[in-house]
Amino acid sequence: MPQDIAPRLLRAFTVVAEELHFTRAAARLFVAQQALSRDIRRLERDLGADLFVRTTRQVTLTPAGERLLPHARRVLAAHDDLTAAFVRDERPLLVDVGAKVGTAYRILTRTRETAPDLELVARFHSGLTGAAAEILAGRLDVSFGRVAGLDPSALSRLDHRPVRYEPMTVLLPDDHRLAARTEIPLAALAGETLYAAAGNPHTAEWTDLATRLFAGRGIHIAEPFPEIDGEEEFIRVVRKHRWSVLASVEFIELPGMVLRPIVDPVPLSPISMVWRRGLRHPALEALHATAGRLVASERWLDRPRDSWLPEPDLRLTGPAVD
Repeated sequence: MPQDIAPRLLRAFTVVAEELHFTRAAARLFVAQQALSRDIRRLERDLGADLFVRTTRQVTLTPAGERLLPHARRVLAAHDDLTAAFVRDERPLLVDVGAKVGTAYRILTRTRETAPDLELVARFHSGLTGAAAEILAGRLDVSFGRVAGLDPSALSRLDHRPVRYEPMTVLLPDDHRLAARTEIPLAALAGETLYAAAGNPHTAEWTDLATRLFAGRGIHIAEPFPEIDGEEEFIRVVRKHRWSVLASVEFIELPGMVLRPIVDPVPLSPISMVWRRGLRHPALEALHATAGRLVASERWLDRPRDSWLPEPDLRLTGPAVD
């Protein structure tokens, strides 16, 4: 048994053990598959045991691999804690807020006001699915969004806390047949086609939420469209195609369009703060404090009884309240 095993080798092993697929594991680690295979072979050689059974059809853990996995996870968690304690508080915290409106941006700006000595640098990713990958790769620290829409293998390596149930809305051209209403009953959208970011792999959790909401109601999702980068381009494309858009209660302003709340029922978009497991940083603690104050003062986690959430999200939340 070797005296020291490099954390890189243990990380390679745990990712392959989670994916049971070398190509996907290499993509998660941002390394070549050949390099990943070399690291696994080196670890097996150092340990004197085969860790995986590889066939042309599948990859499975050996009994030795099963024994190693919990130990490897504990070692990596301790290594991440050590790194966080001596490095993370020496640099800015990178916080993805999506856009300059909404829940995440309010938490960020309020934290900057209450903790001016801390540096929180904003990033503007278009969805939590993409941001989660950036967090796991170490290029982001914190993001916000619907955790129930994330791949379980990614979610298992992240920590999260709910911060708000955002009521959902619909963005309509101002000459749309429903634009004159102050509220839009969900049933009134039957026959409509709404843009819900289909085709953008970084916002898969939002498209999934829309798919669940529209199912059986005769509402259609606009055909997949390439990722739209930035607020200015989003406004241009939406106006050009005259799309109606599934949106949240706080949304960017689009000239010639109106934002209307959806009712009967009120669909909710569950927003959580998400960060890399093991991350320690004073600015993260400040974000938590701000989120807690806003949840209490704005009653962000109150969920009315006439609201709607899909089953995966309900499993992560408590009962509805008036």
